[in-house]
Amino acid sequence: MLKPIMSGDDRDKRYNRQRRAFLSGALASLAGVTLARPMQAAEGPRTRAIPSSGQPLPVVGMGTWITFNVGDDPVLRDRRLDVLRAFFELGGGLVDSSPMYASAQSVLGYCLDRLGPEPGLFSATKVWTSSGSSGPEQIAQSLSEWGLPRFDLLQVHNLVAWEPHLETLAAMKAAGDLGYLGITTSHGRRHGEFEAIMERYPLDFVQFTYNMVDREAEQRLLPLARERGIAVIINRPYRGGRLIDGVAEHPLPPWAGEINCANWAQFLLKFILSEPAVTCVIPATSKVEHMQENMGAALGRLPDATERAAMLRYLEEL
Repeated sequence: MLKPIMSGDDRDKRYNRQRRAFLSGALASLAGVTLARPMQAAEGPRTRAIPSSGQPLPVVGMGTWITFNVGDDPVLRDRRLDVLRAFFELGGGLVDSSPMYASAQSVLGYCLDRLGPEPGLFSATKVWTSSGSSGPEQIAQSLSEWGLPRFDLLQVHNLVAWEPHLETLAAMKAAGDLGYLGITTSHGRRHGEFEAIMERYPLDFVQFTYNMVDREAEQRLLPLARERGIAVIINRPYRGGRLIDGVAEHPLPPWAGEINCANWAQFLLKFILSEPAVTCVIPATSKVEHMQENMGAALGRLPDATERAAMLRYLEEL
């Protein structure tokens, strides 16, 4: 049974362990942020540690909302196969989906079956049903669609029936049938309830929206995740594509190369990743060339605080 975090020595010891693990990862990440050096070809994609375990996770993952919802169309399925293959070849790890995304999970299963066992895969999906009792059945269906025996991460989607679903996920984790559990919000609402759950329950992950325009998470959610030692997944980094479409016709600032940005995708993603509390960002795409651009954000250095402020000013002036 999932219980609220208890007060006392046990809780303090747990928090101290999590904070030490988080601070070690944050300091390592900040070293990459503040050390101004050219990108080295031999360097692999940046990773950050999951605070609750220390497991490294590549900082650029992949979302599947809309982009992988292509039904049974064989041509479109094979194009998604090319996208997923490129993702793993470029060092990607976390793939995020949901039963809410129509055919996306079955398309993922089609692609994973053809790629064969992928040791880099960090599988993340959600439970999304208003009935707590139907959660296990939905999770079993998702496993079947992905073609996996076990998920690395299961999240309660948009806090729907979050209490019974967290109980289910906690039981699965205790039994060794799940790696991590968490909660999500994707529409920028219910941050108050989201924050309350973060404060009271032992979550491994949270997922919410954060980008260069939607920055409400800076007020409480990001600081709270740092405080509690909770991994953070960022969704909608391009505002569903609208943000990147809005800047595509404008040139990058002349100093973009100093933070190893060759395109707008990397500029927008590196702003997000330069927030130390962020563990992974999950842009979605249906094109290999866009995947290559996205994955480039995991290479080279990240902007420091002064550069982040300059990035915001430049975007506001466009």
